[in-house]
Amino acid sequence: MTSRERFQRMYEHRDADRVPIIDSPWAGTLRRWRAEGMPEGVDWRDYFGVDKVETIGVDITPRYEEKVLEDTDRYQIVTTKWGVTLKNFKTLDSTPEFLDYKVTTPEAWAEAKARMTLDDDRIPWKTLKDNYDRWIAEGRWLEAGFWFGFDVTHSWMAGTETVLVAMYEEPEWVVDMFNTYLDRCISLFERVLDAGYRFDAIYWPDDMGYKGTTFFSNEMYRELLKPVHKRAVDWAHSKGIYAHLHSCGDVMTRVDDLMDIGIDCLNPLEVKAGMDPVALKRKYGDRLVLHGGVNAVLWDHRDAIVGEIERVVPILKENGGYIFSSDHSIPNSVPLENMAAIIEAVKKAGKY
Repeated sequence: MTSRERFQRMYEHRDADRVPIIDSPWAGTLRRWRAEGMPEGVDWRDYFGVDKVETIGVDITPRYEEKVLEDTDRYQIVTTKWGVTLKNFKTLDSTPEFLDYKVTTPEAWAEAKARMTLDDDRIPWKTLKDNYDRWIAEGRWLEAGFWFGFDVTHSWMAGTETVLVAMYEEPEWVVDMFNTYLDRCISLFERVLDAGYRFDAIYWPDDMGYKGTTFFSNEMYRELLKPVHKRAVDWAHSKGIYAHLHSCGDVMTRVDDLMDIGIDCLNPLEVKAGMDPVALKRKYGDRLVLHGGVNAVLWDHRDAIVGEIERVVPILKENGGYIFSSDHSIPNSVPLENMAAIIEAVKKAGKY
């Protein structure tokens, strides 16, 4: 079966030849695997014989000036198209430090919003022209990379503290940001569809939890963010495609609300934060595709991770509705031989 055929059957809650297998190795992980024997220039997905998902992205930023403010041996301080000042460390797999934000008031947001135009060059037409036919011919699963909601707003534009406080004190401003992001995505992807390019699902990151709990209450979610999520899901369904939400952290208490708006797939099911994929399968497995849910902390312990795969995958794959991956990404502590053992175990445990 092709990747697209496997994914389609999972979303239809039907058996396939095996569960789809995808993931996101860090840059340092790929470098390690090459040092340990994976050939240079080979797509790791081809090397391990796993599935391929391609994401089509669009640019909804205010397009503020990008410039380098400081450059040292250890780091580079830059400004981004979102108006954020970042310190990017030059060590592989490091996380940037967010130093400053331009958009921290409703007035600054009004300026940024006016800059979020819908110019045609915000769509990657050349990438689509050069690759789309091959993606289709090879049976890859295609997703539209939407960009809206709480997570990306606080992370990439306004700052966590600013957005959380504003959700209490100036909710109209925050909701306008959520909806504007979504409006721009819908407008640009409508244009992509009109040009004859299709995709199978929309996918967006909106981390609403951390270890053991959510960033804000379910009541606040229902008031401010749930209607925006629902609008995205409704748009996708109106086009005959699926809605795939990525939300890190512990969002166990929010899944009823996500089901209420019609989410088709939830990822990454972060076990180390408190998510319980088996419980989710038992309660929602006939309606919700589960993606992930295999603890990334175990991946550098070969026997432990293979045992975990043998424990959970046979349960999660029942009647379709499961996509295998770690519960976040693949860290650089995972050796090539471990990854080979993981893929072998998944193909065995995930076979129908």
